[in-house]
Amino acid sequence: MTDTAASGPNQTSDADSNVAAAVRADGDTATTTRVDPHVKILNERVVTRAKARGLDVLVYAPHFVRLPTIRERAERFSDDDLLVVPAREVFTGSWRNRNHVLAIGLSEPVPDFISLDGALAEFDRQDAAVLVPHPNFLNVSLDRETIAAYAERIHAVETHNFKVPSRQNRHARTLANDVDLPGFGSSYAHLRGSVGEVWTTFERAIDSVTDLVDALREQAPRRVLRRSGLSHTVRGLTEFAHLGYENSWGKIDRLFLSGMEPTHPGHVAYENRFDDVREY
Repeated sequence: MTDTAASGPNQTSDADSNVAAAVRADGDTATTTRVDPHVKILNERVVTRAKARGLDVLVYAPHFVRLPTIRERAERFSDDDLLVVPAREVFTGSWRNRNHVLAIGLSEPVPDFISLDGALAEFDRQDAAVLVPHPNFLNVSLDRETIAAYAERIHAVETHNFKVPSRQNRHARTLANDVDLPGFGSSYAHLRGSVGEVWTTFERAIDSVTDLVDALREQAPRRVLRRSGLSHTVRGLTEFAHLGYENSWGKIDRLFLSGMEPTHPGHVAYENRFDDVREY
């Protein structure tokens, strides 16, 4: 499947103009794969929308869900037309000072609320691809100094996140250039309507989890694209507004009504393996 940047309502446009187009030197269009590298929801309607938007791969990484559950659900919704890849957006650090890191290709569960060093060591041990989502966003992201310090252990920085304001994405692109890391773009969809609004096109075939991990770890050529037009803008505002729910009722439910998070390092599922790097 190929992509062509275009303008006008409901067309695609470059979200990161400094990324090379997916065209070979001889002028022929290369084999490409359209990937939404980070969504939070997955059901039949999400899959239908992803296919309608021409996506080939969805990376499913819901908050506070253990890897075996994510993997089982991803397998359930994968088919010949759409590959759903299980992943974990791990919350490193304490609840008040969280640094999110997206790990793709994990073979074993990794909890939230462990140190950044501890998480990166575990990702490295499992040969996972390590991505930085929404850098410098609020108090939930890696900042420029941290990304620069760990650049050799990071495989990509998000340069376009559908949920965050445009200015934030411009800063993210500058940051990725400054630390000399490739970018990626995602819908970061918490709502079905956001799926397929932003994606990353890789200049190679990706037919498995291993293919995607290899493309990320090898810094394969890619292009970050987004839709445009009024509907794109409205969906973006709606997705951003969803932060209000996440940071109000959603947080109250997690902290006070639901008990220990399933991904807390003290949960019995992790068998005390992360006690030496847990933050609380």
